[in-house]
Amino acid sequence: MSYVEVFPCSEFSLNVSEIAPDKSISHRSAMFSMLASGTSTINNFLRAEDTLSTLEIVKNLGAVVVDDGVTITIESDGIKESENILDCGNAGTGMRLFCGLLSSANGHFILTGDEYLRRRPMKRVTAPLRDIGAKLDGRKDAELAPLSIRGASLKAFNYESKIASAQVKSAMILAALRADGTCTYTEPELSRDHTERMLKGMGADIEVDGLKTTISPMKELLSPLTIRVPADPSSAFFFAVAAAITPNSSIVLEGITLNETRIGAFRALERMGANISYDLISDKYEPIGNISVKYAPLKAITVEENISWLIDELPVLSIAFACAEGTSIVRNAQELRVKESDRISTVVNGLVACGIEVSEYKDGYTVKGGSLKSATVDSDGDHRIAMSFIIAGLRCGMKVTDLDCINTSFPNFFELLQRVTKVRFYRKNIL
Repeated sequence: MSYVEVFPCSEFSLNVSEIAPDKSISHRSAMFSMLASGTSTINNFLRAEDTLSTLEIVKNLGAVVVDDGVTITIESDGIKESENILDCGNAGTGMRLFCGLLSSANGHFILTGDEYLRRRPMKRVTAPLRDIGAKLDGRKDAELAPLSIRGASLKAFNYESKIASAQVKSAMILAALRADGTCTYTEPELSRDHTERMLKGMGADIEVDGLKTTISPMKELLSPLTIRVPADPSSAFFFAVAAAITPNSSIVLEGITLNETRIGAFRALERMGANISYDLISDKYEPIGNISVKYAPLKAITVEENISWLIDELPVLSIAFACAEGTSIVRNAQELRVKESDRISTVVNGLVACGIEVSEYKDGYTVKGGSLKSATVDSDGDHRIAMSFIIAGLRCGMKVTDLDCINTSFPNFFELLQRVTKVRFYRKNIL
C-alpha cells in the first residue's frame, strides 16, 4: 500500500508566495479565450492535471495554444468539431462548463473523464440545458459521463436554480451567450462569481442584481483576456488551518484572490478565533492581495449559510473544528455528497478514525472538539480529503493513502508542506 506519513510539527512562521494558482479561474481563462477575437494571454496558469486537461480540450477544439512555461497564449477563431474524445480527467468544473460552452457549437462532441468523474452526477447541468434545446445525452439519461453533445439552437430562458452552484450557473451563462434572446438565472444564494466577472471584463453584456443574473446574447466575439491567475484561496486554506491549529505559528499567504465568494472559509476561521487580516493589492478581474493568519485558541461555530462560498474548504475546516473547544455544526451542505467523494462520509469516517466524536446528517455533520489521534485515512481518490488529513497530521502524526489525486489541484503541496514538517513517502517518485 502506498501512503504518506506526516509527522507532528512545532511552531513555524512563513511567508508563502508559491500557493498553487486558482483552479476555478485557470479553467475559465482557457475556456473563455475561445469566445474572444484575438489572442488571450494568461500568466500563472495552474499546471495541474485538471486544468491541463481543460487546456488540452481547448487545443482539440481548434485553438492554437502556446505555452513557454511562463505565459500561455490562446488564439481561436471559433470552436471546431474534434475528432478526439474530450477527456476532462477528474475535473467536474471542466465537464460541467464544457456542457454549456459546447451546447450551441457546430459539431458533435464527446466528454469523458476518469473513473471518479464518470460516477459524479451531471443531470444538474444536463437537465436545464436540455430544457432550452441542447441535444445532450449520456449514461442514465445524461446523469453520468461519457456525455454526447450535438450543438443546437438554444432558447432564451428564465431559470431559477434550486441549488447555489457556480458550475451550474456558469454552464447556463455560457449557453445564454448564444441563446435566441435575453436570459435570466436566479440562485437561492450567491455562488462563486468568477464567470460573471471575467466575461463582463471581456465585454459580455451581463448584469448582476442580487441573486439574479441577466445575460444578453453575444452580438460579436468578446475581447481577449489578459490575466494573471491569482493564487487559489481553496489551496491556501490548507496552510491557513495549519497555522491556526499549531500554537505560536503564523503564515502570510501572498497573491490570493480576495473575492468574498471565495474567502468564506477564512471568514469562518476568523469566527472561530483565529487572527486573520487581509491586504488588498490590486483589483481588475479579481481583487488580489495577501492573507495573514496567526494561531489563537479556537472555539466551535455553526456553518449553515453561504455554504457554496466554502464548500471546497469544509473538509480541512473540519480539522480546525476537531481542534476547537465545543461542538461545531455544519448544515445545508448536501452538495458535499456529490463532490470528488461523498465528502460528508469521508470527513466523518476520517475524523472517527482519529478519535473525534462526530455525528452525520443528510446535509452535514457535527464535530466535537477533542484530541486528534494518529490514524491511517484513505482519501477515496479525493484531493481535498487527502490534504485535509495530512494537515491534521501536523497535530498528531498521520498516514494518508491514495495520493495521486493531489496533483489534480495542488502539485507543489508536498514541497510547501516540507517547509513545515517532516514527511515520509512509501512510494517511489511520489513528488
